[in-house]
Amino acid sequence: MKKLISYNVNGIRSALNKGFAEWLKSENPDLICLQETKAQQEHIELDLFKDLGYNIYSISAKKKGYSGVAVLTKISPDHVKYGMDNPKYDDEGRLLQLDFGDLSFLGVYIPSGTMGDVRQQFKMEFLSDFQKYIDNLRKIRPNLIISGDYNICHKPIDINHPEKHTKSSGFLPEERAWFDGFIDSGFTDTFRVFDQSPEKYSWWSFRAGSRHKNLGWRIDYHLVTNTLDKRLKGAGILTDVTHSDHAPVVVEIDF
Repeated sequence: MKKLISYNVNGIRSALNKGFAEWLKSENPDLICLQETKAQQEHIELDLFKDLGYNIYSISAKKKGYSGVAVLTKISPDHVKYGMDNPKYDDEGRLLQLDFGDLSFLGVYIPSGTMGDVRQQFKMEFLSDFQKYIDNLRKIRPNLIISGDYNICHKPIDINHPEKHTKSSGFLPEERAWFDGFIDSGFTDTFRVFDQSPEKYSWWSFRAGSRHKNLGWRIDYHLVTNTLDKRLKGAGILTDVTHSDHAPVVVEIDF
């Protein structure tokens, strides 16, 4: 069994200043995928993570201090692929794929649409192209774990006061319909296999004491192809971990 974590760190250097490395050492996942690293590879403290037993793979945005995905792993991958063969998204550092035997792990950072109509349109285009990309990938790599910040609350249970957010990016009907379709194409939301309770969130605004009041959104997921359902052993959200406005999300799976 392996423990996998996904964590939007909202800047790796900021997280390191808040004790991220010490937490990582004690938590000791086999693999952790980071989103929103906001750093080029040369700005990531590789030796620090190597000393903890991790190899690090990362894809950065061309725009400095923006976006980016990294995977730290104690399991050696057979192959690593950077991006999804589309510069429109790859220039923003949105996707990283590591193959391990019969499994492929994908770390994804789906765009946010909160900055206005142009970015919301970009997000919807990404979602459409991402679905096509995954559909094609599954023809050759049928066992997928896709972990990351999806920037979408799938169902009303995944957001505080859902009635207040029906016009908010991240809970729009068209985004949730995309999520429905993605799940229906053959994926499992691993957290909900083990926990169907409400008020379980992975992101809180920095404003108005949202985290203290638990006015959160669940937008970070480990989705796995249905082929892996029987290999799932556990899942959870580490809400007490506070290097970021997100919490790390965990899945345990037979690799």
